[in-house]
Amino acid sequence: MRILEVTATLKPAGAENIVVSLASALDPNRFEVGVVSLYNAFPNGLEPLLEGRHIPVWHLGKRRGPDPRMYARMGHVVREFGPDIIHSHCYVARYTLHLQAHAMVHTVHNMAREEVGCVGRLLHRFAFQGGMVPVAVGAAVADSVQKMYGIPPLSIPNGIDTCRFWQPESRASWRRNNGFSDEDLLIVSVGRLERQKNPGLLASAIESIPNVELLLVGQGDLRTSLEGRDRLHLLGVRDDIPEILAAADIFALASDWEGLPLAMIEAMAAGLPVVATSVGCVPEVIQHGRSGLLIPPGDKVALIAALRDLATNDSLRREMGTAARERSLAFSVDAMVAAYEELFSRLLSSGVAERN
Repeated sequence: MRILEVTATLKPAGAENIVVSLASALDPNRFEVGVVSLYNAFPNGLEPLLEGRHIPVWHLGKRRGPDPRMYARMGHVVREFGPDIIHSHCYVARYTLHLQAHAMVHTVHNMAREEVGCVGRLLHRFAFQGGMVPVAVGAAVADSVQKMYGIPPLSIPNGIDTCRFWQPESRASWRRNNGFSDEDLLIVSVGRLERQKNPGLLASAIESIPNVELLLVGQGDLRTSLEGRDRLHLLGVRDDIPEILAAADIFALASDWEGLPLAMIEAMAAGLPVVATSVGCVPEVIQHGRSGLLIPPGDKVALIAALRDLATNDSLRREMGTAARERSLAFSVDAMVAAYEELFSRLLSSGVAERN
């Protein structure tokens, strides 16, 4: 069966990584996969991972904001590829509603109210009531979809290749090559430098915690406002995330809202204790006091206290890091892919049965 994955971009970010992981891991004996990126390729994108598996990719050259040209361009791709199932992600469902396929699936990667604006929510309501199958990445996201649209979605948690992020042997070499000593205590956060992730709160909190360094991995509109701060290192978009996580001591996430953050699970797979805001699906992953510390969103005092507790207690970091590594194993890419394979097969089988 032919599956067409549709995403906004192929930048190295959470939802995009899920698209590439899913497209790459679906059983090639049962599924043929194509991927659409509405925007053209960006530097350091994920396209080579798909090209290495001979998965066709279409870039549609989208402009910022609404772009009605996407309707015709998506139609051209569908005529060329002939998908049985069209699987959209985040806000892009609006550009697939006019297309014909045996089934339509849409994965909601963020809380329903935050994923799209008012127009997007109206279109999603129309699509879900019309038969498009909603999938949520966790229980909190599923609850938000139910409340927003009145339709219970399926829940398929995001998954990662946990082995890829377990590289303790990289710790010393990465630190040495990037100007850090073995004694430096490194706090890392991976994510877009945008309002949702609230990197400014992390940068401000670090000023009250002596003898730590903060590594921010990612790019975004807030980068300029963060430049020039002491003990803050803006690493930009990187292709050595597993090595960076191996070199770090603590992972921090100060988001104001989240779905199921992939970067947090990757850090846990690397054996890092986590300090994170208790938003979205984060409490479904982090057991407070065992694999990490949860704080209210926007609470600078609580953030400073949690980071200081871990920064000053070696044994606590080790204990929570071990527990975090064990917990991450529940979020495997194999389990995610198996769940989508079952969904796709069931949808196509029911469509065939209805036609017969």
